[in-house]
Amino acid sequence: MEKVKIGFVGVGGIAAIHLKNINQMEKAEIVAVCDIVQENAIRVGNEYEANSYTDIDEMLDTVDMDALFICVPPFAHADIEEKAVQRGIHLMVEKPIGLDMDTVREKYEVINESNVICATGYCLRYLDTVAKAKEYLENKKIAMVRGHYLSSFVQTPWYREMEKSGGQLVEQATHTLDLIRYLAGDIEKVYANMSLQVLEDIPNIDIPDVTSVNLTFKSGAVGHLDCSFTQPDHRMGLEILGKDFRVVLDGVNVTIVDREATVTYKSKVDFYEEQDKAFIEAIRTKNPDLLLSSYKNGLETLAVSLAANQSQEKAQPIEMNTEIALP
Repeated sequence: MEKVKIGFVGVGGIAAIHLKNINQMEKAEIVAVCDIVQENAIRVGNEYEANSYTDIDEMLDTVDMDALFICVPPFAHADIEEKAVQRGIHLMVEKPIGLDMDTVREKYEVINESNVICATGYCLRYLDTVAKAKEYLENKKIAMVRGHYLSSFVQTPWYREMEKSGGQLVEQATHTLDLIRYLAGDIEKVYANMSLQVLEDIPNIDIPDVTSVNLTFKSGAVGHLDCSFTQPDHRMGLEILGKDFRVVLDGVNVTIVDREATVTYKSKVDFYEEQDKAFIEAIRTKNPDLLLSSYKNGLETLAVSLAANQSQEKAQPIEMNTEIALP
């Protein structure tokens, strides 16, 4: 394969980062972009010398491509994945991969039965510092996990509507939740408390501005994840505690504390770039093992966050062992 030919559906927000990364890669080229806003599709198409479309079917039927970046809001996936898979097109699906478990299970089955390579956009897994943390934690017994994702309100109109975004936990704090799963293992039970406390004056808002989720892990460890968009700044991180040690992720940097020493590792990579490079190389070498987040992983992280929303609705813990049953 000379160059991996890439298409995009959705050119706003996160797509801009992927577009820039792909454009700088010698082994990939952008051949087409699609967006429901024609002006944006034309502008981005012109910028990257790619064909522009407003209709996904027309783009898929017209353009020869190896892979497709799906960068649409969680409510807008429709059957894009299925249409691409039918054509043998590899996929990078941005998180969250959907808002309904039955729908994403069906998509997973289609993807799993194909020879298509499918990544999901959990980019923090590609941090060099997260790799250090994962290596340190190997074979260690984890007792507790403490995570947080605290930020300001996102002005995008659909973000404030639960049926379109799933709320902050599903749409944003999913990154922290995914890292918790990556470093501490599978989650067995969730119990969530959420409330709209201080930002109820925002027009059309029906998502909570504060969320706290208690987590029980299959290993027996316990933990929690808190998120809120009431703050003027952005903070994201987690702590993993065990006997005489802790691993602290603060933003993109990691500090490991134990009886022997305290060591801080500062990240030296662009995690978005590392993620996109891994995806392109996985396609070129036909090696999906280069990916750190598959569609299955995106589904499993989504399942936990949707279970938290369900827990809030029912005011009771939700068991995860019946939520996920994948081949």
